[in-house]
Amino acid sequence: MFTRTVEVTTKPGKSQELTSIINDKVLPILKKQVGFVDETVLVSDTDPDRGLAISFWNTKQDAERYQKEQYPAIHEMIRPLLDADPVVRTFNVDSSTTHKIAATKAA
Repeated sequence: MFTRTVEVTTKPGKSQELTSIINDKVLPILKKQVGFVDETVLVSDTDPDRGLAISFWNTKQDAERYQKEQYPAIHEMIRPLLDADPVVRTFNVDSSTTHKIAATKAA
């Protein structure tokens, strides 16, 4: 399994609007993508203008396809709410209780 994280800083007071767009417009797009598994959206408890979206994908190729084909339009959709460009990072999922993935043993 593979994951993408998208860290954002919204303009002051815009995090709830961003969350609504993610739930109402972005999630329906994600759910149609081949290999999409799950999305988790977090809002900082100490800085309500900071958020993190974590999407889970079956494979790195699925996530890369989404990044190339769908993400640019989504970025444009949320850009007016952001204080800076999002920071996108990718990771292999080593373990997850939610997705029933066990940590790999060291060789």
